[in-house]
Amino acid sequence: MAQGTGRLSNKVAIVTGASSGIGRVTAKLFAAEGAKVVVGARRESELASLVDEIKASGGTAVALAGDVRSEDYAKALVALAVKAFGRLDIAFNNAGTLGEGGASTGVSEAGWSDAVAINLTGSFLGAKHQIAEMTKHGGGSVIFTSTFVGYSSSFPGVAAYAASKSGLIGLTQTLAAEFGPQNVRVNAVLPGAIETEMYREMNDTPDKAAFVTNLHALKRVGRPEEVARSVLYLASEDSSFVTGTALLVDGGLSITRT
Repeated sequence: MAQGTGRLSNKVAIVTGASSGIGRVTAKLFAAEGAKVVVGARRESELASLVDEIKASGGTAVALAGDVRSEDYAKALVALAVKAFGRLDIAFNNAGTLGEGGASTGVSEAGWSDAVAINLTGSFLGAKHQIAEMTKHGGGSVIFTSTFVGYSSSFPGVAAYAASKSGLIGLTQTLAAEFGPQNVRVNAVLPGAIETEMYREMNDTPDKAAFVTNLHALKRVGRPEEVARSVLYLASEDSSFVTGTALLVDGGLSITRT
């Protein structure tokens, strides 16, 4: 882990979906910047290895495995932050799923419900309890992972994903308006295609990868580190006058689709 600049010194953060991809990299970056981090995901062994990596680099982290669809889990993550570190300042609600794809008329009710439960309801439940704790200590920063598809839903075959991620933008704006007076800032990041396990599974041939790459104005896909740095900006005092924002981090993909 690279030496940070201390932008999150004395802060306590929760990161969900932390076992891989953007969540994992962001948790490590938060720790490098001085935050004490609570990491959550369903895969316990991956969380344990992440905590070990953070500690080996001089950071501080604890983990709790669980399912973001459960309100009890949302409560437990906040309780762990308070028990371990005394407070909560930052929450990155990043856990998500692509969900069931294909023509909308063929998507099952269960497939639809699962995507909404993980991507939208899980983030709402997290924020509900995170914000309640943040307001006890003068405010904080909540960040959601939406997607460029939530901004420019012009891709066929991803109805549940697009709807749930678009819903996060509305949730971001509503929470920002409600809790701004209590100094809680709420924002979302909207990544384009990012080199993660999910991306590699979806684009498993050279032709598929080339097609997705060329959709971006920058003619490349992004790296998890590039999204993590944008999340760090929203988590830190660098963005102290930013709330209710849906920040595109998509290499210009959205402008090629509108």
